[in-house]
This record gives sequence, C-alpha cells and structure tokens, in this order.
Amino acid sequence: MKLTKDQVKHIAKLANLTLSDTELEKFAGQLGETLTYVEQLDAVDTKGIEPTSQVTGLLNITRPDEIATSLTEEQVLQNTKSKEKGFFKVLSVFVDND
Repeated sequence: MKLTKDQVKHIAKLANLTLSDTELEKFAGQLGETLTYVEQLDAVDTKGIEPTSQVTGLLNITRPDEIATSLTEEQVLQNTKSKEKGFFKVLSVFVDND
C-alpha cells in the first residue's frame, strides 16, 4: 500500500512529530511496506480459530489486598537530612524565568 506524503504528515501530526521532507519520504515507504504486510495477514483465513491474547500460559501473581499499619511520620522522615512541617524538604523543581 502506497502512502502519500500528506498521509504521513497527517500521521506525524497525530503523533505530535515534526518530520522533514526527507523523513516524510522515508517513512511513507516504510509505513507502506508495513501496511502491505498487514494486508497479507488480513487475507489469511482465520475462521474457527479462537482469538489468542496470551500464549505463554503465565498468570498474574498478586498478593491479597490486606490492611496493614503504615509507618509513622517520624519513621518515614528519620533518615532525611532536610524536612519541614512533616514533609521531605527538596530543592525547587520549578524555576520562574521571568
């Protein structure tokens, strides 16, 4: 399936990507090849075959959700160098550039 540069430009816009003209040409070819392959897969007769979502047989292993006591504020803050009013004190991550 051949994609136009405009189609690739639209896809790039949806993905919030800025592409050069060279990249548009390159990706038009690559995406076209991918879609051609998907079209081949679409032609395979899959009637009577159940959908597969998990092929390894692994199961999620989770522990039961149990209520437990939490650490006290003092325990949480005992190893920090800087604390203020019951919180960790850190350098500002937002800088005002005005």
